Amino acid sequence: MGFLIRLAITAVALWITTLIVPGVEVSGRSGTTTAVTLVVVALIFGVVNAVLKPLIRVFGCVFYLLTLGLFALVVNALLFLLTDRIARALDLPFHVDGFWAAFWGAIVMAVATWLISVVVPDRWEGR
Repeated sequence: MGFLIRLAITAVALWITTLIVPGVEVSGRSGTTTAVTLVVVALIFGVVNAVLKPLIRVFGCVFYLLTLGLFALVVNALLFLLTDRIARALDLPFHVDGFWAAFWGAIVMAVATWLISVVVPDRWEGR
């Protein structure tokens, strides 16, 4: 259940990102196509982050230390661009228009995901 909630949170954050950041867009023909695309791209984004981000942190720890963590912003943008490339390879109507759109898109995604996660817990305690 927690996985589905996290996937939904990421999909909503991605939708918010497409509304705020110029250059990040989903061009589905209908609302259903757009929603399915957002969920699939959110899944791709989650897998990319789960697999590559820990490896990048281990091998790039010197850059993280030298830049006081600012290198993480560049890594997040590159992972967002990789998500765009994978979505294109799967013929999904998702597009990120260059590095700066990916940079701001990754920041908005992180903030939106955090805000939504504060409101919606990923599991209910007790019951």
